[in-house]
Amino acid sequence: MTDYELIMCIVNTGFSETVMEAAKEKGARGGTVLHARGTANKEAEEFFNISVQPDKEIVMILVPTAIRDDVLHAVYQAAGLKTAGQGISFALPVTHAVGLTPIDSSVPKTAETADGEITAAENAPDNI
Repeated sequence: MTDYELIMCIVNTGFSETVMEAAKEKGARGGTVLHARGTANKEAEEFFNISVQPDKEIVMILVPTAIRDDVLHAVYQAAGLKTAGQGISFALPVTHAVGLTPIDSSVPKTAETADGEITAAENAPDNI
């Protein structure tokens, strides 16, 4: 099991703030928004019974694995397929990360080994 997960949310343009507000209520600290264009075809629209807006926003949120399910559920409630945001979300495991500072002691700190690999370490400096 990994310490962090990357939640990816693909929503209609204009709904990234809705996603971030829901995620932050469940403990996420921030995210990154990318502008994108969807390529869904008519068959996909008919299958999901939705109209696909081509302009999208992709919200990437790195969260501790412990809060992944809560964040995914909150995002679904706020901007899922049955809302105007028409969003889909999924999570991917993150095996290596740098530049993270734990929120509290329940999230392991990380340290760099001699070969450059990032590993969990109880006594890692807070500024990694």
